[in-house]
Amino acid sequence: MPSQDAPDLAALRPRLPSPLVPVDDERFARHGVRLLLKRDDLIHPELAGNKWRKLAPNLRAAAASGRHTLLTFGGAYSNHLRATAAAGRLLGFATVGVVRGEELAGQPLNPSLARCAADGMRLCFVDRAAYRRKTEPEVVAAVLGRAGLERDDVYVVPEGGSNALAARGCAELGRELRGAAGTVAVACGTGGTLAGLAAGLGSGQRALGFPVLRGDFLEREIRELQQAAFGGPVGDWRLDGRFHFGGFARTTPALDAFAEEFGERHGLRVERLYVAKMLYGLTTLAEEGAFRPGTTVAAVITGQPEPSGAEPSGAEPSGAEPSEPERPEPSQASSR
Repeated sequence: MPSQDAPDLAALRPRLPSPLVPVDDERFARHGVRLLLKRDDLIHPELAGNKWRKLAPNLRAAAASGRHTLLTFGGAYSNHLRATAAAGRLLGFATVGVVRGEELAGQPLNPSLARCAADGMRLCFVDRAAYRRKTEPEVVAAVLGRAGLERDDVYVVPEGGSNALAARGCAELGRELRGAAGTVAVACGTGGTLAGLAAGLGSGQRALGFPVLRGDFLEREIRELQQAAFGGPVGDWRLDGRFHFGGFARTTPALDAFAEEFGERHGLRVERLYVAKMLYGLTTLAEEGAFRPGTTVAAVITGQPEPSGAEPSGAEPSGAEPSEPERPEPSQASSR
C-alpha cells in the first residue's frame, strides 16, 4: 500500500483547470446570450467534475490524520460512492460504503455498486431508518462494529462529499471562472459545489444552482456549509428549484429527448440526473428572457453518465430506491 503520509494527487494527472468551451446554440444566441461549457467532467476519467474537487481536500486530510480507511454514504446509484471507491483504489486507501437499503444486501449488485465493489469498496447495507440517522455517533459506531473497524482508523466523508473542506475545494472552480461569465450555473445535490463556487467567483458574477431534489432544504444547507468553510455567507448565488423533474433519479421523456438532442448538437454525452436538468433549466431561462442581451453564461458539466445500465429513467428501479439523500424532518436541525 502506498504511504498515507502524503497522497500524490498530482500523480493521477488531473486536467486542471478544466476546459472552458464556447458552444453555438441558437436557443441562447437568439436572445443575445453566449453559452460556455465548463468541462469539469474531463478532470479525471474516474474522479470527474465536482467529485474530484470535493474529494481531493478530504483525501489529503485523511492522510494527514493517519487514517487508512475512508467511510462514506450513498444510495444505490451514488456517483459519490463510485468516485470514493476509485480514489481508494488509485491511492491505496481502504474504502467502506454505507448504502441505504438493507434489503439490497441479498440482491445482485447494480452496475454502479458493482463498480464500487470491483474497486475494492466494502459495501455495508443499512435500513432506511438508520440511514436517516447516519451522522449520529452511535449509528456510525454500529456500522464500524459490523465492519470490524476502529473509529481512530477511519476518516468519515459525508454523503455526497459535502463538508467545509469540499466547499473550499470547489472554490477553485469559481476562481477558474473569474471574469469568464456573468452567470455560472451548476446542478445541486448536497450543495457543496455551489457553496464553494459562489465563494470563488469574482465581483459582479453570480452562481446559479439547479437543485435535483425536491424540497426547500438546500438553501439552508448551503448557508451552513459556507459558514463552516468561510466563516459566513460569501458570494452572490441563488437557486431555481423548478427543474428537478420529480426528484432525484427521476427523468421524463421530455428531459431525455432534450439531453439526447443537446448531446448530438454539441458532441457531449449528457449525464441525465444532474447535468441534463441544469442545461434544461438554463435553456428555459434563456427562452424566458432571464438573461440580458450580451450576457455570457457558463454551465458547469459536473459529471459523466452512469455505467451502462446503472442510470434509472422515469420510475424507480425494481428493488431499490434511487440515491436521493435522506433529509431530516423540517423540525430537526440540519447536520450539514
